[in-house]
Amino acid sequence: MRTVKISAICVMCASVLLITGCNGTQDLRIQNERQQALIDQLQSELAANSLELGKVKRQLAAAQQAGNIDAETLQQKLAALEADRAKLLEQIAEMQQKLLFGGAALPVELTTLLEDFAKDNDMVTYDASRGIVKFKSDLLFERGSDKVASSAVAAVKALSAILNSEQARKFDVIIAGHTDDMRIARADTKAKHPTNWHLSVHRAISVKDVMESSNMEPKRMSVRGFGEYRPIAENLPGKKGNPQNRRVEIFIVPKGM
Repeated sequence: MRTVKISAICVMCASVLLITGCNGTQDLRIQNERQQALIDQLQSELAANSLELGKVKRQLAAAQQAGNIDAETLQQKLAALEADRAKLLEQIAEMQQKLLFGGAALPVELTTLLEDFAKDNDMVTYDASRGIVKFKSDLLFERGSDKVASSAVAAVKALSAILNSEQARKFDVIIAGHTDDMRIARADTKAKHPTNWHLSVHRAISVKDVMESSNMEPKRMSVRGFGEYRPIAENLPGKKGNPQNRRVEIFIVPKGM
């Protein structure tokens, strides 16, 4: 039953991506909303799976301790739940990667500038298919801080220069902060950033501030924070996090997005 349900969502996702007439900003927003609704549905299923997984693990531990013959059946059920979880995580990650913040092809000249920029910076990757520049937060910020590291300021300013070029002026940027699922423990850090939501937004704002100081027009920028809730890789058990999920993404989008 689970496989059928996941497959049905795949079909729905494909239908969303094949919608015609998505040339305007409003159409892209509608497409994004539908795509996000499907992601939300999958995340609800993932939450239910996690609850059931925890329940079966406790039952299995009790059965093994008592030498109960049900242990083998519970192990099979646990394996099936873990397989479902892996599929859900994979599908959520894939759909989030396809979530259309922009959808417009960037000019060849701009793409070339961004590709060269990424090649010259270890802290940066560039996804040409989606127009996304990604900064690794571990190199962009000190741990638990929202202050852009002095070693990273030059890279953010170099990106700003590219985005101020003639080839990029017809595009806006969305600066999105992300964290992993590690809890904020230090009292001084928690006072400034009570949750990962706060930290992700504050980091996006700090990048925006550096870009604004490099003559990026404020009206071309917006910031978003997703906390730990848009992982691109599975976090380690016990809320130990994953460096891949600590990042700042800069989406290059049509004006008005």
